[in-house]
Amino acid sequence: MLSQKTIDIIKSTVPVLEVHGTTITTVFYKNLFEAHPELLNIFNHTNQKKGRQQNALANTVLAAAKYIDQLETILPVVKQIAQKHRSLIVKPEHYPIVGEYLLAAIKEVLGDAATEEILQAWGDAYGVIADVFINMEKEMYDQASNQNGGWTDFKPFTVIKKVRESEVITSFYLKPADGEAVPSYLPGQYLTVRIEIQGEQYLFNRQYSLSDAPGKEYFRISVKKEKTQVSPDGRVSNHLHDAIQVGDSIEATVPAGDFTLDLKKQSPIVFLSGGVGITPFMSMMHSLADLQSERDVQLVHACENGAVQPFREELAGLSQKLVNYQLSYVFKNPSKEDQDLPNYEKQGYMDVELLSNHIKADADYYVCGPVPFMKTIITHLKELGVDSEKIHYEFFGPAMAL
Repeated sequence: MLSQKTIDIIKSTVPVLEVHGTTITTVFYKNLFEAHPELLNIFNHTNQKKGRQQNALANTVLAAAKYIDQLETILPVVKQIAQKHRSLIVKPEHYPIVGEYLLAAIKEVLGDAATEEILQAWGDAYGVIADVFINMEKEMYDQASNQNGGWTDFKPFTVIKKVRESEVITSFYLKPADGEAVPSYLPGQYLTVRIEIQGEQYLFNRQYSLSDAPGKEYFRISVKKEKTQVSPDGRVSNHLHDAIQVGDSIEATVPAGDFTLDLKKQSPIVFLSGGVGITPFMSMMHSLADLQSERDVQLVHACENGAVQPFREELAGLSQKLVNYQLSYVFKNPSKEDQDLPNYEKQGYMDVELLSNHIKADADYYVCGPVPFMKTIITHLKELGVDSEKIHYEFFGPAMAL
């Protein structure tokens, strides 16, 4: 337990963190990787270069400072981060290293303003927070390894099928190389894959939503090929699309994530997806279809045009198992052929007017896609009177402020 004096000191640093938080975390990561370059085998290099990881950590540190006397308030965020840590095989021995360099970054950025008293208080607070993460992640590691077909750390998988879903999205079907069973998972969870790219010094980890229902003999991930011209995007996705073939090996950890669908509920569901954000919804809808659910299910998917629209036949086929199912496409620049599709709804964007046609009493709304898309959709839903508790969303990568 932290003393009241320590709590007061931590809370007093909130205004400073609001101003300097991202600078502190940027210095932290720079110094951390210089001293421990082996940790680059864990972290997503693209998120580092774009500053997303730095912003996410700054937001987490700020939240911890604000709620240091009531950490249960930020427990949902802690669980979400712990899921990512477990999927990336972050271990207890990493926490003291992170603590050392975080305190050093606070001292470097704030200078004399970071008194010994402040640094001691933050050292004590970090110890408490680290223990929360370590204990929570231990439970997650135990659950992952003890389940039927489960394992610890990374495990090799063989690509048994590679399917082009659109001009930009390809699905990879993965089976355990050791012939063991595939563990179950919750619809909406993701898989962390690790690959080695020739000529690169460090390994690459990426997290991809599972895009099929659990209970199969394989995992399926569906990967968007990012633009090669825009550095540093696309290093891994282009390698998967261009270099990984049937018979090749990919390492993966046990599925993780808390953006999941409660299959026991009976409330209507509205899935709102942009681009490759449709992938977790494929797992959710296939799971509902396997149960022959009678729930009211709507999917509205927005993308550039029909050429990049994935899973078209698969989505249409779900109507054979889902009794109350409505599918709608929104294309920014549709072709004449796109406009003739039976599920075509609108040219342009998913705006308030369109969303108002999909509001259902007591419905749960699931939102996934690029950050600007999610910000817009969530704002519109709230404008239309949807309760925040009914809106569920997930970021691809570190959480960003909406």
